[in-house]
Amino acid sequence: MLAALPLLLATAQDVPSVEHPPYRLPQVDVTGKRPPWLAKLQYLLPEVDGALITVTTKATVTHMDQIPTVAQDNLTQLFVRAPGIIVSQEQDPLRVNLTYRGLGNPQESEYVLVLQDGIPAELDWIGFPTLYYQPPLQGVREVQVIRGGNSLLYGPEPAPVINFVSKGAIAGAPFGASTEQMIGSHGGWQTYNVVKGSTGDLAWRVAGWINRSDGPRANSGYNVKGVDANLLWTPSATSRWGLDLHLYDAASNDAGRLTYAQWAANPDLTTTPANREWANRNVAVLTHEQRLGEHWRFYGKAWAGTSELTQRVASPSVPPQPLPVVTNIQDARFRYAGTDLRLRHDFGPGDTLTFGTELYRSDAPLLGANYTDLLAPRNATGGVPTLVQARHSDYASVFASSLLRFGPGHHWHIVPSLRLDHEKVSVFETVRPPNLSRPLLDTTVSRNVPLFGLGIGNDFYDHGHLNETYFNVSTGWRPVRFFDIGSPHANIIPGTAPAVQKVLSYELGVHGTPADGLFYDVSLFWMNFHNRIETLNLSPLVSIEQNSGDTRNQGFEGELAYDFLHGNGNGEHLEAFANLQLLHARFVASAIPNQVGKPPAYSPRHLAKAGITWRRDGHYKLAFTGVFSGSQYWQDSAQDQPGVGGTVLLPALVPAYSVWDFAADWNLTAHVELLGGVSNVFNRHYYSRVWTYGIEPALGRTWYAGFKLSL
Repeated sequence: MLAALPLLLATAQDVPSVEHPPYRLPQVDVTGKRPPWLAKLQYLLPEVDGALITVTTKATVTHMDQIPTVAQDNLTQLFVRAPGIIVSQEQDPLRVNLTYRGLGNPQESEYVLVLQDGIPAELDWIGFPTLYYQPPLQGVREVQVIRGGNSLLYGPEPAPVINFVSKGAIAGAPFGASTEQMIGSHGGWQTYNVVKGSTGDLAWRVAGWINRSDGPRANSGYNVKGVDANLLWTPSATSRWGLDLHLYDAASNDAGRLTYAQWAANPDLTTTPANREWANRNVAVLTHEQRLGEHWRFYGKAWAGTSELTQRVASPSVPPQPLPVVTNIQDARFRYAGTDLRLRHDFGPGDTLTFGTELYRSDAPLLGANYTDLLAPRNATGGVPTLVQARHSDYASVFASSLLRFGPGHHWHIVPSLRLDHEKVSVFETVRPPNLSRPLLDTTVSRNVPLFGLGIGNDFYDHGHLNETYFNVSTGWRPVRFFDIGSPHANIIPGTAPAVQKVLSYELGVHGTPADGLFYDVSLFWMNFHNRIETLNLSPLVSIEQNSGDTRNQGFEGELAYDFLHGNGNGEHLEAFANLQLLHARFVASAIPNQVGKPPAYSPRHLAKAGITWRRDGHYKLAFTGVFSGSQYWQDSAQDQPGVGGTVLLPALVPAYSVWDFAADWNLTAHVELLGGVSNVFNRHYYSRVWTYGIEPALGRTWYAGFKLSL
């Protein structure tokens, strides 16, 4: 009090007496404005996301809380905001078929690396990178699509990386629970249920779900169920530990593929009335983040899991043809473990260095047997063995990347990246399929793959709005699979393992927010895919897998979005968006006669997506979205598959198609939400998936309706 007395006296001397009016100071208005980079985060990743440097890399982010509920596994609707992503549709949610820029057949997304929280979601990341799993979309916070430089960030596969980021447990969150119930076409039923909360420095979230349907065709139903459990421990402000458990179990009937004549006459025809698939995935993930002083951070992940894919396959038959007399059950099991350890060092004005290592190993036995019972169960015994293989894959990498800023205002930035990958894949065979004549396999392939990348960017401002030019050149690669060195389907000569398939990509673009509510991203790309694997038939009985195909994939990719109600004080948004990919892809080298000059499979000249969304935070979300795809060949040969007597069994060209979807969420109260939507609103009759065995019909018009109750 005594120390404050002089200050009080001085203040009292400045107080005007009652005889004088109070002094009036000049008015000063203080307004707040969001930093310009926040507007970019509506559509892009942070420049440094944890231990990942993504600036100068083309990326797209879909925030799930800004779109209506995506039901019935409608991936066309999910990826409508992601330019260039092709969803090759099936009626069965077990297989997820994605591809990009003509880099490979979308069969089970073999040329795309799909992750859940940075952990590979494939059956076997290296030896069998097929996708028979996707996280329940109600439990996903955002979907990240990262193009060039993806192999440097996460590891092998050409492009892109698609990362499903889970909602997970939240520190300090209050107790909450919710249940979501939906019904829909073809006897569809979905339920998603959550319990979450926290106590002290522990937080948890447990979710369970079921997704089932009878399917549009006989023998096309499926039943998918699973549990996600998340535990988060934050012992201090600088440390956090996480333990995640993902349990997944799926079973699906397989109605079979169709010839073009069958599809045109009746797309609901069933050609394999007894075929079935089963898939399991059980994974535990331990994560740790630690701040080490002012400038260092550690990010670590370790995971272990098992997956299993069992397929019961008999030859197709359509009445009055007799049913086949034998079915084959093939069982592939995968046991794997991996670690991803990264350090981040922040230095200088916005400069960052990241480096680390990644290790992975899997054991993947493959068994096959024939049975005379067409409905033999998954765990049937006593069949005639047709295939026994022991398979293993190992992967290791070390990597480093740095973000360096320079120039006036540090607006220029450069991102050099290096990575060294090592893979080892082996197949040891004791029973060979009876229709093959090659020797039993005992083969191992081991190689080291150096990768590099360089990104350059410049931030520039227009009346306070942030824009960025970016240039990225990077290398990527595709690992050798078990089937590349030990195919159970062909007489591949042992010791003829293909070399490394490499991708060199360039991207030059500009993106930003030149005005309130407006976002754009336009770029030109050039990709050289070297050593694409081709099957060369040396005779009717003998073939080899050879790296003889090179393609050049180039084009334009752009997106535009505008919120007509930007800055609305009540949280209302009316956003129109459109994106376009123009692609010119051609074989520039091949050992196959007359292959040079042809387009690779699934490389349409144009792929456009557009839509409009209207939402008000906490009240409603509505979206009307469409996809427009040009025609595309379904195999690299660009030739019709002939039938009997000069007929065409499968046309070479998949026709152009367009499809529109509508979805809506409506909050009746703070605790009751109505859900509904219609997919393929105009009931377009089309297909976008063809494989050697025939056409996979796309779904016609389907609907769903339901509700969500929450505490």
